[in-house]
Order: sequence, then structure tokens, then C-alpha cells
Amino acid sequence: MKKKVDISVSTDPINSIQEIIEYARFMQDKADMLHCDIMDGKFVEKQNFDEELVKNINDSSLIMLDVHLMVDEPKDLVKKYVEAGANIITVHYEAFKNKSDIIGTLNFIKSKKCLCGLSFKPKTQIQEIKNFLYGTDIVLVMSVEPGASGQKLQTDVYKKLSQLNEFRTENRLNFKIEVDGGVNDQNCKLLAEFGADILVSGSFVYNSSDKNNAIKKLKCQK
Repeated sequence: MKKKVDISVSTDPINSIQEIIEYARFMQDKADMLHCDIMDGKFVEKQNFDEELVKNINDSSLIMLDVHLMVDEPKDLVKKYVEAGANIITVHYEAFKNKSDIIGTLNFIKSKKCLCGLSFKPKTQIQEIKNFLYGTDIVLVMSVEPGASGQKLQTDVYKKLSQLNEFRTENRLNFKIEVDGGVNDQNCKLLAEFGADILVSGSFVYNSSDKNNAIKKLKCQK
């Protein structure tokens, strides 16, 4: 039996809100969710959108919204994204000066009937984040440095996926493992074999002439 893999198409290659809304409408019967990259120019150098993007997409389409906050101290911002209509809100481990705020932030997201996610940069090791995974719905593994699309996947991600999958099994946890960065039709099967449940695709799908076919390839249906 083939493993089911969900595809979250990313907004990162797109530069305007209107184009993203059109992309969301186009993708709502093709992709499983829309990965909304939110960058504040502090946590990463690039600055792009805020909660208004999420609200506009939510008002204009039916696609599930997978919101990835690449921002400093997201505990002060998550309420805005809940109110804007996010279905998943993922925060970064490294974005918290006080790590004890992570659990409270994740619990707040869950209390608002959203799925909560925790992400971490490539240099962060699994051992550092283990204590925060027991109440997490999604663990987002960055396979590139956050902040720019089109980067090549860092191959040490496979080791991290294996470690996360083993930790999940040993502790009887149910979180989904998501991978973001450099995902394409050449590495998607291996990522799934190592434990990935959700694959984020920006450039690969967006630049494809047949986007529906590109998604099928990522799901290993072709």
C-alpha cells in the first residue's frame, strides 16, 4: 500500500497578493493546502506579507491554509492569524528568546481549533526540540535556510526525518512531518520513505507548465 503524501503549495515564489489569491483558487481542487510564508524582515532578511494575506485568501478561496510564521516572537502574533482564517499555524523554535513560551504558544493555537506546528532551521538538531513535540500536530523540517525560494535541498534532512519518525513511533505520537525547501520529483519519494507526510513545494510546482501533473508526481502517483 502506497503512503499518502499531502502537498502544500507555497506562496513564496509569488510577489503579489492578487496573484496568490488567483493561485489559491486554481489550486483548491489540486493541492491539499496552500503554504503561506510570512516573513517579517527580522527572523529572516526578506519581508513580505502579514495576516491580511491570509484573510484575503480565506475570503476568496476554499483551500486549507498552512501558515508558516518566519517571524520573531510569534507568540504575540498568532491570534491575528487565527482570526484571519489559518487552519495550520507553524512557529519557529529559534524565534523564541524564552523557549518556555513555545508550549504556551502551541497550546493557544490548538485552543483556537487550529493545528499547531513547530519548525526549525537546518542547523538545529532534533535533540533540541524533542521536549516540545508531545503536543505538536505538525513538525516542519526546513531542508533549506528559510527566507528564499529555489534553494537546493540539504541532504542531511533525511537523517532528521529518520530521527523524527523513530521518535514519533517510540513515543506513540501522531504529529505529521512536513518538509519545506528544495522538494521536487527527484527527491519526493525518498522524503516520504524517510517519514515525510506533507511536502511543501514552491518553485517546482509554480514553474511547471502542467501544475496538476507536477503535484501528482510529488504524490508519487506518476
